[in-house]
Amino acid sequence: MEARTHGSRTAAKRDLAVLFFAAALFAALSIRFELAETVAGWTKPYEHWQLDEVPGLLLFVVAGLAWYGWRRVREVRKLLDQLITGQARLARAHDENRKLAMAAVSAQEDERRHLARELHDELGQYVNAIKVDAVWLREIGTKRSPEVQRGAESIVAMTNHLEIAVREIVRRLRPPGLDELGFAAALEHCIDGWRRRLPGVAFTVVVDDAISGLDEATGITLFRLAQEGLTNLARHARAANVEIEVRQRAGASGGPSEIELSMRDNGVGAPSCPGGDGLGLIGMRERVEALAGRFDLMPSEPPGFGFVARLPLRSANAA
Repeated sequence: MEARTHGSRTAAKRDLAVLFFAAALFAALSIRFELAETVAGWTKPYEHWQLDEVPGLLLFVVAGLAWYGWRRVREVRKLLDQLITGQARLARAHDENRKLAMAAVSAQEDERRHLARELHDELGQYVNAIKVDAVWLREIGTKRSPEVQRGAESIVAMTNHLEIAVREIVRRLRPPGLDELGFAAALEHCIDGWRRRLPGVAFTVVVDDAISGLDEATGITLFRLAQEGLTNLARHARAANVEIEVRQRAGASGGPSEIELSMRDNGVGAPSCPGGDGLGLIGMRERVEALAGRFDLMPSEPPGFGFVARLPLRSANAA
């Protein structure tokens, strides 16, 4: 901002110097060619039209235009000051909004971690206890009552289904291996699950070997982006090929290094309901911008859809 103001002052001084030089040159030419006497000689035959008053009128108009320009410059400066102040306030509000978004994401992930732990520890052990009792009833039912055996088998089947459901909920709440093994291992585990659900889709996953030691916010954000992208793929895309790349790249304009996550498929195109269940495209963008990153959609070259998310690289220790 200071450099821009200094440049404007320099340009104003240069223009003022040109104006004074032009005025001096005009005065010298007027004296050399006796401009006033020449004009008086041209206007003398038309004295009855008072053309000799035109120079004074022009001088008055010039003075009025100078006053008008001065007033407009003052108003423009005032508007510029207001604009600069508004931009500063907007930048502060944007920074505060980003911090609030980061706090909200952190609180959400903490709550998900807590829920996953409670489901795994509390609900899981009770489901397992019910299954153990049902298996015991089934064993004794073979000797005493076929009805007891059938009821016990039904309970065992339902508890097996409940265990699978709880395991799936825990997996979605908190990706397995993210805390212990890191982002790359959690992503591979997630992709393996989608390969089983979508056997007709070919997944190509490339993760840069240099990516390691990410802070929790960056790692969980990248994972949630991939998770939401795969969910949109299953719901809308009807694709046969999916490419996922996670690479470390140099920052733009010599800035800090970035982590880039890109995903592209060869499906029908952009999701028809980007603001639907889950994060959606809007939620994905908000997550990325909360970490001072950039979220862009890839050029819509049919068929297919893709996005690129770039996050500043921060180590776990720095975070």
